[in-house]
Amino acid sequence: MLLIKKLRLGLHLARGLLVALLIFPFLSEAAKHRRIRLWSQKLLRLCGMRLEVEQHAPLPESGVMLLCNHVSWIDIFAINAWRPVRFVAKAEIRHWPLVGWLCVQTRTIFLQRERRADARRIMHYLSDCLRDGDIITVFPEGTTTDGRSLLPFHANLLQAPVTTGKPVQPLCLFYADEASGRHTMAPAYIGETRLIESIDMILRAPPMTVRLSVGAPQYPQEGQHRRAFALGAQKAVGEALQAFLPEAVLPANGSVGSRDAAFDGEAGDSAEAVRI
Repeated sequence: MLLIKKLRLGLHLARGLLVALLIFPFLSEAAKHRRIRLWSQKLLRLCGMRLEVEQHAPLPESGVMLLCNHVSWIDIFAINAWRPVRFVAKAEIRHWPLVGWLCVQTRTIFLQRERRADARRIMHYLSDCLRDGDIITVFPEGTTTDGRSLLPFHANLLQAPVTTGKPVQPLCLFYADEASGRHTMAPAYIGETRLIESIDMILRAPPMTVRLSVGAPQYPQEGQHRRAFALGAQKAVGEALQAFLPEAVLPANGSVGSRDAAFDGEAGDSAEAVRI
């Protein structure tokens, strides 16, 4: 049974590659988005997942950065199944078989973690994208968790909305066993888990529900530092997570990621501060 599920998933990935290679060059952006959304919805179904969206506020009409907790590689497809957007991702993903090429076709923004200056380059590029009206998703924890906690947000990339005056909008993903409604660890892509091992865990698991909470947009105040701005978004994502899982562990009050040197001239590894 697992082999059949893997074959179906592999065929779906291959079909996505062919569509991106042969059809995407001739489509409008709106048509691309429709196909990305439908393809992502089917990917979730093949992985035994059903998406539920709790949207508490609409997206702003032009230019917004979505900030989401990070549990798994499949987070990207869960969000795209709701609304196709651009993502910021670590540069290594570009070289993943099949998935990396698909990310390139969906205009993913890749970040070179090992290059100290890349955070500043990305910030300027993100500012331009927000001014152009793009919807960009960032995972500001900088790494994945098992879904039962939220890590302090790193604030580097939030300089882009602070500089442009564009809003951020908090998202929260929660993976639950469909039968019981309880949290499931199956999608968690943590520690030394390899991608193929994570896929196996997802395909072996009972049916799951992916719950996505979409909060209200938050606009930067005049003169506000990005760390203070990050705290507000972090609080909103944490509250959404605790609505799904009351015992979820949140960062201490006033705590944000400390590796935030790229724009302040402080000592430290600024590339790690924006690890995706």
